[in-house]
Amino acid sequence: MISSSTSTASTGFDRFELHESLVRGIRGIGFENPWPIQQETIPAGRTGRDVLGLAHTGTGKTAAFALPLLDRLLKVRRPDPRALVLAPTRELATQIAAEIRTLSKFTRLKTITVYGGVSTRNQINSLRRQTDIIVGCPGRVLDLLGQQALRLGQVETLVLDEADHMFDMGFLPDIRKILAAMPERRQNLLFSATMPREIRRLADDLLTNPHVVELAGTAPVATVDHGLYMVGEGRKRVLLEHLLTSDDCDSAIIFTRTKHRARRLADQLSRDGHRAIGLQGSMSQAQRDRAMNGFRARRFNILVATDIVARGIDVSGVSHVINFDVPNTPEAYTHRLGRTGRAEREGIACTFVTGIDHGWVEATERMIGSPIPRRKVVGFKPDVAERSVRTRRPYGHSLRGRRPGGESPNRGRHSSSSGRGRSSNRKRVA
Repeated sequence: MISSSTSTASTGFDRFELHESLVRGIRGIGFENPWPIQQETIPAGRTGRDVLGLAHTGTGKTAAFALPLLDRLLKVRRPDPRALVLAPTRELATQIAAEIRTLSKFTRLKTITVYGGVSTRNQINSLRRQTDIIVGCPGRVLDLLGQQALRLGQVETLVLDEADHMFDMGFLPDIRKILAAMPERRQNLLFSATMPREIRRLADDLLTNPHVVELAGTAPVATVDHGLYMVGEGRKRVLLEHLLTSDDCDSAIIFTRTKHRARRLADQLSRDGHRAIGLQGSMSQAQRDRAMNGFRARRFNILVATDIVARGIDVSGVSHVINFDVPNTPEAYTHRLGRTGRAEREGIACTFVTGIDHGWVEATERMIGSPIPRRKVVGFKPDVAERSVRTRRPYGHSLRGRRPGGESPNRGRHSSSSGRGRSSNRKRVA
């Protein structure tokens, strides 16, 4: 995302001396001033240097790696793909590819997207034509490599978006296999909103003399007004209705921990007259596209989802993020809240906390370095009898052993729900 203006003359991007066709595209869209992450990373990216960019979600990371990538590719064209962009989810891969195509509108560069949940046939047919950039999820990229339908021997630049998630133990084996299919001498660009210490060590092993830009802290951005709401488990639905019917709630993303709860809650809200749609990993790709596109187009103003939309997804004008269930990890809290308060707009985030969630609260407050405000809704009785429950779920005990949202692997040639792929306690999201 890039801040915009009505100016079509010179722009703040002129300082980067980008290829004329990219400058034309930037001006045609009306973009003017680059975000800080773009200012700090584009010059290094253009020279071919490895980059580690950490910045809050919604502050322009996609353009920060896309513009220097496109600029370098425009210098010479070759028949095989020369850039690979990996993302953890299908929705994010689709969004990245769309932004790259927009920025390269006035070039001849071709971008294709590959991910599971759909037949490989169309993807293989696209790969047979000249393709410059592949944007995809690790599972499908690995499948296409195994079928010898994809060649990565000419790749000059690798991009890992949401890099901390990509280095999660569920992705790392596939990432290593993909790396083995690429030249050792290449540019590596890693971007994310968070980078835990143990993941940072893995990134350091991949990057060579990187240009490091750290603009993101662990706390949510200042544009998000976030708070905790103590509530009994049986009263969550009533509290949700209070928030959704408030005057300031224009659109909302509601996060649940499981696919079953997301599906059920979306159905309940629809029956109650809300324009709500669910989005979770067991849906077909057509269903996921309908949900995401419908929410973006405001045919639905409520999206009930698992954490497959917690990272990187850009939907303008989301006024509320509501954590119906607390996230699986403290880091996921920052990512979920990043779906609102984007592009310097203000947003509201509400997290429902029951009596067994205190361990998560303590861990999250340690991570962000400050207490999270406690909030109440006027006229609502939370029935917080569960606060007296002494048995607390130890943070990291039952949560770290599974992928946020309980998502299934994105492997197999036809469906992400086919059940194929390695048996693991940590499932991959795609």
